[in-house]
Amino acid sequence: MQSHPLEKLITPVIENMGYEVVRIMTIGVQNPTLQIMIEPQDHSNPNVDDCAAVSRAVSAVLDEKDPIAGEYTLEVSSPGIDRPLTKPEHFNRFVGYEAKIETSEPIEGRKRFKGKIVSLEKGELVKLNMDGVEYSLPFEVINKAKLILTDDLLAQAAEEQLTD
Repeated sequence: MQSHPLEKLITPVIENMGYEVVRIMTIGVQNPTLQIMIEPQDHSNPNVDDCAAVSRAVSAVLDEKDPIAGEYTLEVSSPGIDRPLTKPEHFNRFVGYEAKIETSEPIEGRKRFKGKIVSLEKGELVKLNMDGVEYSLPFEVINKAKLILTDDLLAQAAEEQLTD
C-alpha cells in the first residue's frame, strides 16, 4: 500500500501521543481535506477528546512546517467498525472476519476480492477465502482493503464496548 507524503512528518507526533495512524488520505483538490484515522495503541476506540488532541498536535506541526499549499481542512477520526486495513498487522488482527480487497495487479485473473481473512503469512501474504477458494494476496499489491460490516464484526464491537 502506498504511503501518504505527509506520513513521515505527522506519524511520529501521533505515535508519541499513544495512538496508531490507521490511514492518512487527502480528499479533493480545491480546498482538500486531510483525513487522518487514528486509534489508541491498545486498540480501544478513540473518543472525541482523543481526536481533538491529535488534531491540535498535528495542526501545530502542519502550521510550523507548512507542507500543504493553500487552504485545507484537517479531519481526525476513528476508523469505525468497518475500518480500512492498511498494515499487515491489521490483517493478522482481523483473521476470521470478512474483508473487501482491491489489488493493483490481477491475481488469478482478478483485482477485487471479498471473503474471510484466513491468515497473514510471513508478515506479507494475506490469505483470503472467497467462496471456498483460498487466494494469496501479497500485501505490496493491495491498493485498498476494509472490513465488511457483518453480525460477527458488530458482536465483537459490542463486546469491546462493554469491556472498555
